[in-house]
Amino acid sequence: MFSKILIANRGEIAVRIIRACKEMGISTVALFSDADREALHVSLADESICIGPARPKDSYLNINAILSAAVACKAQAIHPGYGLLSENPRFARACAECGIAFIGPDADVIARMGDKDEARRTMREAGVPVIPGSGVVASVKEGLKEAERIGYPVLLKARSGGGGRGIRLVNSEKDLERVFPTAQSEALCAFGDGALYIEKYLYPVKHVEVQLLCDNFGAAVALGERDCSVQRKNQKLIEESPCRALTPKKRKELFEFAKKAAKAVGYRNAGTVEFLMDDGGNFYFMEMNTRLQVEHTVTEMVTGVDIVKWQIRIASGLPLDFKQEDISTDGCCAIECRINAETREGLPSCGAVTLLHVPGGPNVRFDTALYQNYAIPPFYDSMIGKLVVCAKTREEAIRKMNAALCELVIEGVEINREQQMEILASPEFEDGTYKTDLCKKLFGCSR
Repeated sequence: MFSKILIANRGEIAVRIIRACKEMGISTVALFSDADREALHVSLADESICIGPARPKDSYLNINAILSAAVACKAQAIHPGYGLLSENPRFARACAECGIAFIGPDADVIARMGDKDEARRTMREAGVPVIPGSGVVASVKEGLKEAERIGYPVLLKARSGGGGRGIRLVNSEKDLERVFPTAQSEALCAFGDGALYIEKYLYPVKHVEVQLLCDNFGAAVALGERDCSVQRKNQKLIEESPCRALTPKKRKELFEFAKKAAKAVGYRNAGTVEFLMDDGGNFYFMEMNTRLQVEHTVTEMVTGVDIVKWQIRIASGLPLDFKQEDISTDGCCAIECRINAETREGLPSCGAVTLLHVPGGPNVRFDTALYQNYAIPPFYDSMIGKLVVCAKTREEAIRKMNAALCELVIEGVEINREQQMEILASPEFEDGTYKTDLCKKLFGCSR
């Protein structure tokens, strides 16, 4: 087992990892930018190192600075959290070259699954159904040909995209001709790769994902599924487990597809396989997230499995000590609301938190890095916390979440609490029939 872990991230996920390490008796090293000198993760870690200016490219994305810090403090492993460098194969490979364990899958696996075109080919060969689409399209002319074959509407997607970025909805030939150059340029700037491919636009659908833990000895366990269909501008807002739309038979089928996906690439550590499910109950592979998910907390609440601790154990070479039959989510439902510092229109809201009151009570969890008088910097993601509840029934979980949202007080910045409560109160959410178009129906926002 590791004795010292460096955390190459910030905010609530850095705090979450530090908490797990403390419970395991592992020393922690926090990295921080100039803008995060007063951040909570800095004070909670055993050691802290400044790695550069506020902008992520100069600090949290600076591979050389991060590895230099790791070597200097003699860290044995690096936990990348989510976002930032967590799915960067170059970073994972550089860790290995420095003799530092990367808490995640191998660099080659990250690269294969990060290349959406190759990931789709791999899944097809493994017998996992994929969304109808094309390979990489090198030009507008080629794109027009493929879009006509697939049938409009389609999505133009970045091969190296992720997190809902690098996507364009295309309804016609004129749309494709118009957005292709800008999508290509955006992909190049965001991901360093301008390659695009086309995929059939399935909408509205259920967006369901499977949380996996895979050890180094061939064991793979599905820790249940999460319904992530509540999305605004391709960003998840609410997640829940289990998915009400799944029958036991469909759930078993979904888990088998997820395990096939992991086996096809020799996956190790925690990972999530994302699927779309249409009205006929057909599943289609979307992508595999080769990292810890923001919404891992939902799965932890319904299974009692600490995913972050198991990431660390697997990376240190330990086998899973439970099997698939040991995992059950019967008689339990968990819901997570992402709390974002943003306006009603979705614009970031920054400033000092003048008053903070965190909800309490049995089976209520608020993962955050906030504290009173903390100044939220303008340089990073707007998510400032995750409010999670768990109850014996879905109806009780919804009521518990409403109560927790009412109790949550964050003053000094605008947050999306009212929006979350509107979603929970909608008939489609209450009966579990909601799909990826729910926010469009409620707020008129784009997909």
